[in-house]
Amino acid sequence: MAVPTLTPSSTTSRVVLSSNGDPAAVSSALPYGIYSSSDFLSGASDQVSYVYKKLGGDVLDLEITNGNVYAAYEEAVLEYSYLVNIHQAKNSLGDLLGFTTASFDQDGEITGSATDASLKFPRFTFQYAQRVASGIADEANVGGNLTVYSASLPVTASVQDYDLQEIVSASVAAGTTVLDVGDSIGDRKITIRKVFYITNRAMWRFFAFYGGLNVVGNMSTYGQYADDSTFEVIPSWQNKLQAIQYEDSVRTRISNHSYEIHNNKLRIFPSPQALGDEKYWFHFTIEKDPWEEYADKRSGTNGINNMNTLPFANIPYNSINSIGKQWIRRFALAVSKEMLGQVRNKFGNAVPIPGESVSLNGSDLISQGKEEQTALRDELKTVLDELTYAKLAEKDAAIVDSTTKTLTSVALPIFIG
Repeated sequence: MAVPTLTPSSTTSRVVLSSNGDPAAVSSALPYGIYSSSDFLSGASDQVSYVYKKLGGDVLDLEITNGNVYAAYEEAVLEYSYLVNIHQAKNSLGDLLGFTTASFDQDGEITGSATDASLKFPRFTFQYAQRVASGIADEANVGGNLTVYSASLPVTASVQDYDLQEIVSASVAAGTTVLDVGDSIGDRKITIRKVFYITNRAMWRFFAFYGGLNVVGNMSTYGQYADDSTFEVIPSWQNKLQAIQYEDSVRTRISNHSYEIHNNKLRIFPSPQALGDEKYWFHFTIEKDPWEEYADKRSGTNGINNMNTLPFANIPYNSINSIGKQWIRRFALAVSKEMLGQVRNKFGNAVPIPGESVSLNGSDLISQGKEEQTALRDELKTVLDELTYAKLAEKDAAIVDSTTKTLTSVALPIFIG
């Protein structure tokens, strides 16, 4: 059988990288199409010439398309944005916890009116440390975020025991109190912070007819026997000392009451007798789930809680300087090299030609491309780790120390007046 004569319509490969790119053809070749500025389109187009020259396209055909290079360039920009945003997350997460987060689309771009914080320099607010301090303050009853409520206790003569949890729950359910806890406290436990009582008779200890004798606060009968039109000039510290003694007398000596609380059940000692218009009061807080937000949003539980909720979008292409763009070119070249290796591996180890065969280096290109990508990532990570805010502070401190040591050796002029 005779060998047929082949008359191919083309004697060159249909898939060969050209020597130049086309900005107008970039957008349609991108997998994600996240970047669309004219600067990015020109940069991706220029990358074709760079890859063509670096991989020897003018010596041997490169079996990848311009679209492969455009895609590699987009991947390089996104990888750069990813690594830089992680670096900035390390810098700023502690100061942004609890603040406003954002919603993101399928490309990682911010939707709505939220602010993109990836290019902003945050104020140092030490949010995590403050959150820990607020929790301690809540427990110590010296501030914090918990709302402290005040309620009066209907005390009955000769009755010592009162269930404060039941009293508050019943009052909220009946609508006889105004608390921002909804229609019912339900199974939420209250925490008693303070118990005290108020009586008008305590004031008679200070100012009544017999207040001038044997009372801690009168400073040896000063000021309690005179009428309202008589005043004495005394130092302010004496008034302050009187106020302290008055308060101590009311809380410790005059009241002559004590109490104990177990599981929000109050027991008063001694048993109340003929209280008249006296009222017992208590301050309490209502336990909330750790992730339950307050009505005024002061706790920030619905805000930023980790790296995932930081309002960081992809870094805009025109915000990447010359350092970043050179890294992107090198990374896109490494990705293109890996792509070319993958294509050549599909042909096998060699391509037969009349009287000879051409060996392909697909495996070598894949290995080189992956190694170069890893090296570039490590290089950028190392540089960024040296430029965290903490590292910059260490360097500033070292400069200050070195300058101080230098100045100690500098001779100072002697002033002669």
